[in-house]
Amino acid sequence: MGARFEELAWRETPIGEISLRRRRDPALDVDVYEVKLDDEFLMSSLFPVAEIELARLGLATLAGEALDVVVGGLGLGYTARTALEDPRVRSLVVVEAIEDVIDWHRRDLLPFTAGLATDPRTRFVRADFFAAVADGTGFDPDAPGRRFHAVLLDVDHSPRQVLHPSHADFYTVPGLRRLAALLHRDGVFALWSNDPPDPAFQRVLTEVFPTSVAHVVRFPNPLQARESANTVYVARH
Repeated sequence: MGARFEELAWRETPIGEISLRRRRDPALDVDVYEVKLDDEFLMSSLFPVAEIELARLGLATLAGEALDVVVGGLGLGYTARTALEDPRVRSLVVVEAIEDVIDWHRRDLLPFTAGLATDPRTRFVRADFFAAVADGTGFDPDAPGRRFHAVLLDVDHSPRQVLHPSHADFYTVPGLRRLAALLHRDGVFALWSNDPPDPAFQRVLTEVFPTSVAHVVRFPNPLQARESANTVYVARH
């Protein structure tokens, strides 16, 4: 079982102190992996449902084979790992701003995403996802402006609650148009949000993408003994 609590990794970053920790939950009899930014919890292995659905819902609407996919924000790796479970995925570029987060997966610190780093389809790119969209260079350093079939994003809490002020412009019509330019025709942009569906953001999506849907993903919350919900937006170029 090991220690009841262990800090696996810690680093000071431009947006705060990020840490990965493991604790034993005696009530649930499971090891829980958590990511914190300063004193704020970013993600927990107790609640992976919406991160998994981000990949499933995002890829489900795509036709054809040999899909090239981007995951923005690596975190605990659930979205990237789920994307690789789709046999149509030919390549997966994972854009992550913090090298230490990439290192967690290269060192296999997270047992539920073992094999993510060694899958030949996976490429980790240390970069600011939002800056890559804003300047038009895109997500592949070897092919500026390269287009992809799907971009799956899970970085900010929601379009209204961003981790850094520099992210806010992405969630505007001009910002999303720059993102759409990096998608193939009929490509998909999917976004995780901790908030309920936001009508104002949905209107922004409809100005850029011909179709968009806000999926409410519900899951049990054992810590609060109730049901919780996240939102996954899926927009088609």
